[in-house]
Amino acid sequence: MREITAAEIAGHVAEMCQEANLYLGEEMEQALKRSLEVEESPTGKEVLQQLIENLEIARKEQIPICQDTGFAVFFVEWGQDVHLTGGTLEEAINEGVRRGYQEGYLRKSIVGDPLYDRKNTGDNTPAVIHTTIVAGDRVKIAFAPKGGGSENMSTVKMLKPADGEKGVIDFVVNHIKAAGPNPCPPIVIGVGIGGTFDKVAVLAKKALLRPVGQPHPDPAYAALEQKILKEINKLGIGPQGFGGRVTALAVHIETFPSHIASLAAAVNINCHACRHLEREI
Repeated sequence: MREITAAEIAGHVAEMCQEANLYLGEEMEQALKRSLEVEESPTGKEVLQQLIENLEIARKEQIPICQDTGFAVFFVEWGQDVHLTGGTLEEAINEGVRRGYQEGYLRKSIVGDPLYDRKNTGDNTPAVIHTTIVAGDRVKIAFAPKGGGSENMSTVKMLKPADGEKGVIDFVVNHIKAAGPNPCPPIVIGVGIGGTFDKVAVLAKKALLRPVGQPHPDPAYAALEQKILKEINKLGIGPQGFGGRVTALAVHIETFPSHIASLAAAVNINCHACRHLEREI
């Protein structure tokens, strides 16, 4: 049995909170640069160039890519042969978020009560933590600072099995059309298919952790990703909603077995600042 301390987890989390907010992944930056070759709108091209310049400024000046440094969302794969000492996993992650957001001068965006007493918690906690127990003695932590603007454009729909592929395509494309410029395009779209009402939403969010543009391993779903992406980019919303061909950079689908009577589907959107970072301990 391998032992890991809560303090070690907190230290990694604190570093990840700052790194993810200052540096966009290489694959995402390259996707933005490639989109310049596709975009035909002069305004759209100018917007994309400004977004790329913003990444360079953030990296050089050590300031956040976006002022909204997000809800701290974690996906943790915990090896069953690892024993955590000195505190619980939730305590360790929240301590890391607290330190990371304070030391990095990152905006604190979380209110304690969602409805009546919307008072800021002051340290961006609590985090949202999704944990899976896996084989082995390693721990993998994936962190995604999820901005409010794109998160607000998320949705779930319980389709009928008879709706099939067309039903899924229409659901996703019509939702993106309704969202318009609100999620700050160009966007990355996570789509969950299958499972229950709650499971499908987690699938859609987890889909956003995949390197942008990496296809689904199943050829049928990889083809569906491209079909949806093509239809979305026909909408003409364009970069930041000013019109153009590049509304979305990628569509990522994650699936789970379904009940015979159900076809759950969910959309979770990330803006052009599609930030995520993984570490294995």
